[in-house]
Amino acid sequence: MTVNLPLPQKDQLKPVKGFQMGIAEAGIKKANRKDLLVMMLAPGSQVAGVFTLNRFCAAPVQVCREHLAQDGAKGEIRALVVNTGNANAGTGEQGMKDALATCAALAQELKLKPEQILPFSTGVILEPLPIAKLIGALPKAVASLGEDHWFDAAEAIMTTDTQPKAASMTVETPAGLVTITGICKGAGMIHPNMATMLGFIATDAGFAPGMLTALTREVADQSFNAITIDGDTSTNDSFIIMATGQSAVQIQSTNDPSYGLIRTALIDLARKLAQMIVRDGEGATKFITIDVQGGKTEEECRLVAEAVAHSPLVKTAFFASDPNLGRILAAIGYAGISDLDVGQVQMWLGDVWVAKNGGRNPEYQEADGQRVMQAPEIIVKIDLGRGSAQQTMWTCDLSHDYVSINADYRS
Repeated sequence: MTVNLPLPQKDQLKPVKGFQMGIAEAGIKKANRKDLLVMMLAPGSQVAGVFTLNRFCAAPVQVCREHLAQDGAKGEIRALVVNTGNANAGTGEQGMKDALATCAALAQELKLKPEQILPFSTGVILEPLPIAKLIGALPKAVASLGEDHWFDAAEAIMTTDTQPKAASMTVETPAGLVTITGICKGAGMIHPNMATMLGFIATDAGFAPGMLTALTREVADQSFNAITIDGDTSTNDSFIIMATGQSAVQIQSTNDPSYGLIRTALIDLARKLAQMIVRDGEGATKFITIDVQGGKTEEECRLVAEAVAHSPLVKTAFFASDPNLGRILAAIGYAGISDLDVGQVQMWLGDVWVAKNGGRNPEYQEADGQRVMQAPEIIVKIDLGRGSAQQTMWTCDLSHDYVSINADYRS
């Protein structure tokens, strides 16, 4: 079940010049399903990424960080490889060997250096990677490389997702037209910094050296780091932006008239993809926006938004359409703002003013709250009454199906 999430249409996913994808069935976890993706970039492309903060980060995450750090010294990143069905996490020294062997095998196929490859894995943790199956399927994936395989690529990176997640847009800038297309996967173990997700966005814009790294972090913070499903941070989370530089738009500084337009488009596309993850959250029946305003800082607004969005009591109440809204006030209270004046806090559920000056609004009727909670999309607005800072987070409810999906994940 998804919450107002239409299936991506193949003909609406625009090719990005200088970027190709190839897909294969390696049989890593299950037979007869796409589970291996190779992405290849034109010479001169730039790549930047942000990764999980989990201390048990997977072997491919460690290799990605190393290869990106070496990028300037030893040559540009030219290809990425993704397998599903196995996370290659909690696999120790052998896991590192397997991640490096994957890079070496793909480098040989593409006549590149292993350091020019970024590996990604997603799936079951603490299981050895079936490296022979993965490497054996690489030639087929390479043979199928093409610019118009975005939909198939989105399918190839799915795990518990119920449908592929992809989006595309074009941006008219003073220097010319820019294309941006992306895919992602994720449905559970979703939590900021980062979630159990893989996200890949490609654009044909070009950037001066170093610009893409800062921009990727900013895009991630406003999209994939602003969603939560169950509060679990996984071991393999990765978000990558790739710029092929194959269009006429070449950004040299943040003062470039085209930069702001491209930055906004990248954030908008990443938010759309991130919200697809929430809409496809494991067992989700409600899509919930937590909008916190009136904070002294963005950080304290984020603390409150996360506390509300992560609360199992809040999320189960939304599933039942039960306006037990004191649970939200409790989450605001334990979010970590030590000097919060609760007498200044206001809260709305949709268009219903629920809490006024820290207490129940005398005009609030429970029937009004229940009416809002029965809708598939709900907005919770909180005003802390402390300043002008604001932060938004997107989450979903917590249902019986979430337990069933995760209880049966390995079977």
